[in-house]
Amino acid sequence: MEKFPITDKTKITRLPKRGVYDKETIYSILDEALFCTLAYVHEGNPFQIPTGFVRIENKIYIHGSVGSFYMRELRDKKLPVSISVTFLDGLVLARSAFHHSVNYRSVVVFSEPQLVTEEHELYKALELFTEKVCPGRWAEIRKPTANEWKETMVLSFDITEASGKVRTGPPKDDEEDYSMNVWAGVQPLKTIRTTPIPDPQLKEGVELPGYLK
Repeated sequence: MEKFPITDKTKITRLPKRGVYDKETIYSILDEALFCTLAYVHEGNPFQIPTGFVRIENKIYIHGSVGSFYMRELRDKKLPVSISVTFLDGLVLARSAFHHSVNYRSVVVFSEPQLVTEEHELYKALELFTEKVCPGRWAEIRKPTANEWKETMVLSFDITEASGKVRTGPPKDDEEDYSMNVWAGVQPLKTIRTTPIPDPQLKEGVELPGYLK
């Protein structure tokens, strides 16, 4: 199983048994997430942005307007960033207040931005981003025009320094608390896609596509 190297930044020190470094698990968490949080330091102050992203092989791609302040900051200064995603899979309800917890899957990546200029890479990143958000969508929609491409910036981040952290399973109570008459267990949490709501200006006769049903 191929793993990321453990560095001073990625080493899990709090509950290290929950630490995950294998690429398969880290990539699977990144691929399931629709949004990430990108953080960096701007003029000595912490700054973070939630944004959509897509992973292609060993790179994370984000895109935005060429007029975006933070995109231009990252492009011009090549600032080091921290990119994180988290899934909350369940509320872990213990018998004591102290041992309540959550089941989760998380990843943190440390990297630096690179401006994407190669046309095929730009096109592929936007296509796969769209397909990640809504599988089947790219084949149906109008593709970007030359002017729309000029207004769009794409940045990539190599995934070379990364780690994950995962908690699963029931609560861990103190031994003397297991005899209490208090319900304990896990309340699962899940993000689901529900019934699509049509645009009020949807052209008459346009049916809901199969990939949204």
